[in-house]
Amino acid sequence: MSWMIWSSNLALGAGLLFAATGAAAQLATDPQSPTAAATTDAPVDDIVVTGSRIRRDPLDQPSPITTVDDAAIARTGLSSIADVLQRLPASSGGLNSKFNSSGNFGNPPDGGGVGAGSAVLDLRYLGAKRTLVLVDGLRFVNGASASGIPSTVDLNSIPTSMIERIEVLQSGASPQYGSDAIAGVVNIITKQNQKGFKGSAQYGEYLGDGDGKTQDYQLSYGIGSQGVHVVAGGYYTKQGAVSAADRTISQFPNPGQTSCADPIGGCSSFTPLGRFLVNGQNLTLRGPVANGRPVYDPTLATGDFKAFTAADRYNFAPFNYFLTPVERYGGFVNTRAEFSDALNLRVKAVYNRRNSQNQAAFLPLGIGPDVGNGNLLDTLSVDATNPYNPFGVTLTPGQNYTAIFRRLVEAGQRTYSQQVDTMSLTGTLDGKFQMFGRNWYWDANAVIGYNDAKQLFTGNINAARLAQAIGPISQCTGACVPFNFFGGVGSVTPAMLAYIGFDERDRSRQVLNDYTANLSGEVFDLPGGPVGIAIGYEHRYQFGSFTPDPVIQAGLGADIPAQAASGRFNVDEVYGEIRLPLLRDIPGIQSLELNGAVRHSNYSTFGGNTTFSGGGLWKPVSDLLLRGQYAESLRAPSIGELFGAQSRFDASIDDPCTSASGGLFQSNATVRANCIANGVPANGSYAEPSGQLPVLTGGNRELQPETARTLVFGGAYSPRWARGGGLSALSLEVNYYDIKVNGAIASIPAQVLLSRCAQTGDALSCAAVRRAPSGIVTAINGLLLNTGGIRTKGVDATLTIRSGETGAGRFGLYVSGNYLLKYSERTPATTGFVSTDYVGTERGSPDQTYPHFKGLGTIDWSVGPVTASVTGRYIDNVQEIAADNALKSRFYGDVQLQFRPAWLESKLALTLGVNNVFDKDPPACFSCSLNNYDPTTYDIPGRFGYLRLSYGF
Repeated sequence: MSWMIWSSNLALGAGLLFAATGAAAQLATDPQSPTAAATTDAPVDDIVVTGSRIRRDPLDQPSPITTVDDAAIARTGLSSIADVLQRLPASSGGLNSKFNSSGNFGNPPDGGGVGAGSAVLDLRYLGAKRTLVLVDGLRFVNGASASGIPSTVDLNSIPTSMIERIEVLQSGASPQYGSDAIAGVVNIITKQNQKGFKGSAQYGEYLGDGDGKTQDYQLSYGIGSQGVHVVAGGYYTKQGAVSAADRTISQFPNPGQTSCADPIGGCSSFTPLGRFLVNGQNLTLRGPVANGRPVYDPTLATGDFKAFTAADRYNFAPFNYFLTPVERYGGFVNTRAEFSDALNLRVKAVYNRRNSQNQAAFLPLGIGPDVGNGNLLDTLSVDATNPYNPFGVTLTPGQNYTAIFRRLVEAGQRTYSQQVDTMSLTGTLDGKFQMFGRNWYWDANAVIGYNDAKQLFTGNINAARLAQAIGPISQCTGACVPFNFFGGVGSVTPAMLAYIGFDERDRSRQVLNDYTANLSGEVFDLPGGPVGIAIGYEHRYQFGSFTPDPVIQAGLGADIPAQAASGRFNVDEVYGEIRLPLLRDIPGIQSLELNGAVRHSNYSTFGGNTTFSGGGLWKPVSDLLLRGQYAESLRAPSIGELFGAQSRFDASIDDPCTSASGGLFQSNATVRANCIANGVPANGSYAEPSGQLPVLTGGNRELQPETARTLVFGGAYSPRWARGGGLSALSLEVNYYDIKVNGAIASIPAQVLLSRCAQTGDALSCAAVRRAPSGIVTAINGLLLNTGGIRTKGVDATLTIRSGETGAGRFGLYVSGNYLLKYSERTPATTGFVSTDYVGTERGSPDQTYPHFKGLGTIDWSVGPVTASVTGRYIDNVQEIAADNALKSRFYGDVQLQFRPAWLESKLALTLGVNNVFDKDPPACFSCSLNNYDPTTYDIPGRFGYLRLSYGF
């Protein structure tokens, strides 16, 4: 929660300032603001706050809430809601358009599907799937990107033009809202009372680089008369790409690398000239072969082959995206008809289209058991009659060859293009009536949501056709064209590609049908005020499916393997909530309240469960609020976690068992013995450098729900004396949280398994690592299970100071920060559990930093028609777990200047801003998945400048 309500005549800059929703908030509000008047004058019995179903005075909010309104979103210069929210110190990032994550990595080991092109919010480092997203207090359909069955709402599927404000509840709330609300709740409140027109047009790009060009157009219009109100709007956003080749940090697989010959490794053995592990030799071509048919000399003294070295590896890094291109457009209609106090009808329709793309380097095509495709490609033979086979004999896997690697540059880069349609229709009947001489409120809601995603992948090949094209020439008939693995760049002809290549078409769907009914009111009085209660019922049905291309389902693709999956569940829930105002207006007790909630859920997938919460609020004096909250939360296994089929995730992790640079095989006797026991050759011949290793992912129908316990203690101080002496507001809020998750649904991290096996010989960990006879890792078991637990503790603090009118204008200071005291995960081992503490570290693939401190601060100034602001964002230093490398602290600066001419009644505004004005690069990261930095935490290199013209905001 924080204490700043927006002033309509103050543009507070590219940083986030927050609206008041807690005790004594009126003292932090600019008294000139129309928003302030609306908040403080609103009737207590007519307001529903996020985190409680009981109508109450929002100044006595029982849980910490941060609120961001539509103007605040516009002030950041960002075109994505997720990018705005990911700046919150309580946020730990999450998927966004800085992830280039389709074929590069496959399906992450969380059961949710990669969700390429989508964006989510992750609170408290607990994962986006443990943050519940609501729209107007109701659930929204989960996202999908044709790469799995995600368990999260794609924030890019919600039209930004319809958002009035976003309330972020930073506490567990399963008793109020049901499953998933472990880390918190994001409640997106839509426009319902707008009058007239609002519109904006913005253009931005990375200054000096000229890329990442972004256009953002938004408009909405509201009318209302005789009890009927309609608000409609639309938007169009287009974000251009930033190429990894155009940023210094991402031009090689590792930071600071200048050549694939560097001992650090990281470049790929899939080269355009080919790598051939034949007859015990590790070969490559000396260069392109003129006639496409190389000559093989076993002595390597002559002919076209030579010994393969690190310098022959391929640099794939510059072919990736640093920022993915995204186009989004959509619209909404929000209608309210007020027939009487007893009956109102609300209807909301939402549509959104997302076109996005990810990109990877040319397809790495490999055959043979050491490649580890896990399908037909591992078993293919190159027949002696293949006209391009220079070895004179049939190459048989495991006998005279173990792997052939070839970078298929002739097929062009791999591209993954998503087209995602999201639709939602909500109907609500609500009203109030009198019972026992008091107002009672009721509502009945129906939500129907649908998400349909299609993905086109260009650059894949059909393994069955490849088998025919490299098999006996007598069987390569009809349309078959013999394939040339051995001729180097240009030897794969268009005719060859036309036969073995295909366009992969995948699809996924998500469906939500949610029906709720709620009743709230007051029953009798206590010394502190009326007792409030709320009761309700919810029935929810969810369906999800992922349908890969038939060629992929047959196990015949050369890229990420996947199988079809689908599932559904339904749940019936009842809840109750109570508020007990015990005392009021006595010495030492301005007010004292207890509150509680309980919810019982019955799932078709696992049965029943009950959660509850309880807390108290105490105001010793009117300026000070103290509160505490205990909550039990539940997260049911998602469809993807339960029913997701096996796939692969290529994790950027190090193998301690390699004899290459960075490995421990040669230097540590204990590691050497454990690695040999795990299948690594004793002679040290396994010398693969660091790179991507395959992790086997998939769902588990035996999963049980996660449960969590949340403790929140805090206080807010906003003294009345601060409203004089040149100040209009001063407020300070501090909250301590402690969250414990039991039975967390996850896989044991692949790096943990590899390290634990090599360093301790743990039998469970070693059993999860599968190796080829050469020692190469062919699979690490990352299937989902209820792993153990997660524990996180921290402190949030917010300070707001605002001046009154002075001769030099008005000034404001807003500072918010999070101090992480603990974040640890317990994972099973052969005997018991092992706990890993991540505070102050960078996890690496999957990327996530855990800094001790993150902070955000804004200083703003306004005088007449001009407003200026400077925002600073600070991220503490961390240490990479998998590398001896410190990611030093970063301080980002954003500036904004706005002009509102008075002769247009201040409705028209011209805004100029620059984000990352100091041009700070992200700290280099060796273990991060791509582009050598962590996109969950840090900005893209470069200054981003934008210009916006807006009306009505």
